[in-house]
Amino acid sequence: MNATLAGVAIGAVLAISALVFGFWGFLLVALFMGIGALVGRIVSGKLDVRDLAGALSGRKTS
Repeated sequence: MNATLAGVAIGAVLAISALVFGFWGFLLVALFMGIGALVGRIVSGKLDVRDLAGALSGRKTS
C-alpha cells in the first residue's frame, strides 16, 4: 500500500466517523488510529521505545 492510498483510506475512515458519530466520535477514532499506528511501529521494530522515552523525558535528542 503506497502513501497516497493509505492517506485516502485514513481520510475516508475519519470522514465516515465524523458523519456517523459526530465531533467527539471523530476525535476518539483519530486518537485510537494514532495509538494503533504507534503500537504497529513498535511491534514492527521501526520505533524504539527506550529512545522515545529518552527523547520525551529530555535525556536524549532526536
